[in-house]
Amino acid sequence: MRLFTGIQPSGDLHIGNYFGSIRPMIASQNEHEVFAFIANYHAMTTVTDGKRLAELTMQAATDFLALGMDPERSTFWVQSDVKEVLELYWALSSFTPMGLLERAHSYKDKVAKGIAANHSLFSYPVLMAADILLFEAEVVPVGKDQIQHVEIARDIALKFNNEYGDIFKMPEFRVDENVATVPGIDGQKMSKSYGNTINIFGAEKQQLKTIKKIVTEPIPMEEPKEFEGCNVYNIAKLFLDEEKQVALQQRYKSGGEGHGHFKLYLAEVIWEYYRPYREKREYYEAHQDEVRDILAAGAAKAREAAGNVIEKVRSVTGIAY
Repeated sequence: MRLFTGIQPSGDLHIGNYFGSIRPMIASQNEHEVFAFIANYHAMTTVTDGKRLAELTMQAATDFLALGMDPERSTFWVQSDVKEVLELYWALSSFTPMGLLERAHSYKDKVAKGIAANHSLFSYPVLMAADILLFEAEVVPVGKDQIQHVEIARDIALKFNNEYGDIFKMPEFRVDENVATVPGIDGQKMSKSYGNTINIFGAEKQQLKTIKKIVTEPIPMEEPKEFEGCNVYNIAKLFLDEEKQVALQQRYKSGGEGHGHFKLYLAEVIWEYYRPYREKREYYEAHQDEVRDILAAGAAKAREAAGNVIEKVRSVTGIAY
């Protein structure tokens, strides 16, 4: 089975990225054919500084490798290194009703948050559909907020197939209900767009400073506290096995500790969890040419995998003559 996932290099990787897509993808490498890419074209909807985007792209690649991406078992590349995706994006645009994009929740949510409304943001789902369909993805692991984008890809593929025959496979989304939406420090979905993230890598003091900003209820220290609905607990449980979750729940129920104590505990848990990944990242940070070689080899594999689909599309649409 071919699994497909991508992540924008629009800022530092955070734990929402990790639990929502990176960890499931890394785990899948042992059982499935994994296609994973750095979506730098998509990142242009929010990052307009070219030098910064280039830096973030290499940073994302370094982080992915540190977190367990295995280029020997998976196909790992940068989106812009496979230009066929833009060709397919244009071809699919002719089969994308305006109303379909106007109903996209992500577009409306981002505009409501103050992100500038432009064509690239509006047509984002079409480019995502091209990403998915070009590589014949069978399963696309997503958070709940991205389900609609996979459904849009299916709608576009169906319209194209109705016109030209059985060209595209119909992808399916997969959501891990336990970590589908990772809460940010304000309780909303953790997202770089909302500025409510806890970064995976970075200085320990800065990470602690961020964790201390997690929004909690003002409850006196001596009183018992509700763990359900608490932003600190809901982040911490992602890192804990069942026994440790129960132990933390008991601390909430017992009283005598404030949310500040739980925030300090969370900071310790997160720092220790990512310790081996930080050590691996130091290696790749010191060997950036090796990272570039890995990405180049991955792009070659991705172009080869995309060849069959793009040639069919060129033929049936008349682009090939």
